[in-house]
Amino acid sequence: MAIIINLDVMMAKRKMSLNELSEKVGLTLSNLSILKTGKAKAIRFSTLEAICKALNCTPGDIIEYTDDENP
Repeated sequence: MAIIINLDVMMAKRKMSLNELSEKVGLTLSNLSILKTGKAKAIRFSTLEAICKALNCTPGDIIEYTDDENP
């Protein structure tokens, strides 16, 4: 099983740069980059909420679950 982070997809749909999202959400570029590349081990609900507000989306638009055993 795998959790897939689609932050880059939502940012592209909203035509928002990492710098702009960083300013709106109040996170450092490095922390957003870690999340965007899927290397984050966890995310706070308050951070997820701020990202969703900035991108005008839902958590399901950003986080996806895939069962690797059943393609």
